[in-house]
Amino acid sequence: MIYKDRMTARMDGDFVVFLIGMRINKPLAVHKYLPVLNAMPKMLTELYTKPELGLLHHEMWFSRTIILVQYWRSMEQLIDYAKNKDSAHLPAWQAFNKAVGTAGSVGIWHETYKASPGTYENLYVNMPAFGLGKTGLLVEAKGHLKSASDRFKS
Repeated sequence: MIYKDRMTARMDGDFVVFLIGMRINKPLAVHKYLPVLNAMPKMLTELYTKPELGLLHHEMWFSRTIILVQYWRSMEQLIDYAKNKDSAHLPAWQAFNKAVGTAGSVGIWHETYKASPGTYENLYVNMPAFGLGKTGLLVEAKGHLKSASDRFKS
């Protein structure tokens, strides 16, 4: 469904925005980047089948640089997942370090941001539920939510 009105997403309480991805630096080194590329679907499947781990939603884009935006309930849950010896993440991280390390064929990166009420704002026009709008409550951006500065106050 496309929402033609100006919409904004609201979240109850704190949450975490986790940007993670990889960059293919040497396109012919398929044997280096394919295992890295294949690791993420396993992690996402694990996270969606175990909602108690804290992942709320994700969006993904593919190009030479692959980008995932993930929404997590808390920083603690994100870090616990990353360090959990029984999760799909730790073996993937260890395999990357062993197979690629700092050789340069594949780049990986992440950025993590904590958000709380009054520290974020968003707007969607002519869009389906997307990103935070798919994670939280999508409402019409009118009245006290009409402008970006007002949305920061809410």
